Amino acid sequence: MDVEDTQPLISHLIELRKRLLNCIIAVVVIFFCLLYFSNDIYHLVASPLIRQLPHGASMIATGVASPFLTPIKLTVVVSVFLAVPIILYQIWAFVAPALYRHERQLIMPLLFSSTLLFYIGVSFAYFVVFPIAFGFFSKTAPQGVMIATDISNYLDFVMTLFMAFGVSFEVPIAIVLLCWSGVTSPEDLKKKRPYILVGAFVVAMFLTPPDVFSQTLLAIPMYMLFEIGVFFSRFYVGKNRRKDEEPESEL
Repeated sequence: MDVEDTQPLISHLIELRKRLLNCIIAVVVIFFCLLYFSNDIYHLVASPLIRQLPHGASMIATGVASPFLTPIKLTVVVSVFLAVPIILYQIWAFVAPALYRHERQLIMPLLFSSTLLFYIGVSFAYFVVFPIAFGFFSKTAPQGVMIATDISNYLDFVMTLFMAFGVSFEVPIAIVLLCWSGVTSPEDLKKKRPYILVGAFVVAMFLTPPDVFSQTLLAIPMYMLFEIGVFFSRFYVGKNRRKDEEPESEL
């Protein structure tokens, strides 16, 4: 490989480094803006459980540094969540020069929709799933058992659910991309609806706590989002890259 062949690769790597650096800077700036409110953020995230605890029960910290480190850890995660639009824009700015004009017109709405769906999924988990799941857990505790959830374990639990619901709500985007790329078609997906419904419950079983309420609250929205994805994928079928076209270098 001569020098001329390596120049495009080096330029791509430099551009990639620039975009990654922009993402890191965005997360760091948001983190330092939120750092002062880290305890308040944790209280906000923990409030669905605190409201369901029996009278006299409270959360505990079993680690020496947990009262300090756990809110900081949560603030880092929240900073990444809030930086998602910036991160997606940086990804868009990196890949856009290699796309055709009609592809950019199709991908841009998908990026906006994916960000919105992710936040909707996280909000759905917080406002709908958490109160039901924590209420169920608190009422099923054996008699004589005092509920005292460790703050670190709670954070790991809710972050898993946030990611599970945020990613699961991206189902329409995945369906549209699969149909757009020619991997499948809306007609084929319609024929597989019974399997998709069963698959939604199987996925929910692995991503949610072991209770039927939270599993159903994830499986049903996933299937509904599947139907939404099938509907909108009709507008993307046949609009993928044509071999006789050349990508436009300017945005």
